[in-house]
Amino acid sequence: MREEASAVVETSSPAKSLQTAKNLYSSDKHQMRMVAVFVLGFIAVVSPEAIAFLRSKVSKDDSWQVQEILAQAFNEYCKSLGYESAVPVIKDWLSDANPNVRRAVTEGLRIWNQRDYFRENPRLAIHLLAGLRNDESEYVRRSVGNALRDISRKEKTLVRTELSTWDKSNPKVAQTHELASKFL
Repeated sequence: MREEASAVVETSSPAKSLQTAKNLYSSDKHQMRMVAVFVLGFIAVVSPEAIAFLRSKVSKDDSWQVQEILAQAFNEYCKSLGYESAVPVIKDWLSDANPNVRRAVTEGLRIWNQRDYFRENPRLAIHLLAGLRNDESEYVRRSVGNALRDISRKEKTLVRTELSTWDKSNPKVAQTHELASKFL
């Protein structure tokens, strides 16, 4: 699906790619929508309409498969923009009311500290993720816990220090903590 999307983008202008993605996204088949979401991710850095479509429309898709690709598309956008330049967008998406938007960030940027910018700035990655430790959505909390667990493989002290400040009497926080501390 990624290859099909890449072929669309390589052979079309961003405007034509956007139109193709919208046409594909109108399909009742999740596989077609997945290709569309990849296309949108590839062109999002040059198409404000594409990144807006990902956030406002794709994030509401009922297919978990499409949501997985949304996360990859968001990462593609951040990578193309540059992770440091994308930090304001990352923060904005992390504060969105829709849990699928928040999860697109937490899941899409995994493994966070394998991205050069976050490898050099692991405290920022940990801080951004930790802000969702008490998220209303279990879907998001699981992603946050798993992302912090991933980071802890190389940044045990930083993650341990962050986790030590959490109030584990809150069941939501305790759940995230349990996932995040698995390798500590």
